[in-house]
Amino acid sequence: MADLGELLQTTMRRRHLSAQALADRTGIRTPRIRAFAMDGADRPVHPTGQELAELASALGLPLPEVLHAAQVPVGAPA
Repeated sequence: MADLGELLQTTMRRRHLSAQALADRTGIRTPRIRAFAMDGADRPVHPTGQELAELASALGLPLPEVLHAAQVPVGAPA
């Protein structure tokens, strides 16, 4: 899931958002946002479909792009 981490880090930097700011926008806890962005450095962390949708919305990204980065098939239930 390194692609999701890269996408989150790049987009957060471009939008000047910290993990805390993204957490405030999504309701996802800050440590979980950091784990997604760091690709679960300690252990794999798998976002739920709802979390992926919230991240896409908060970052202004198309949901299919986020699903692809998270390696979730676009036609699959998120």
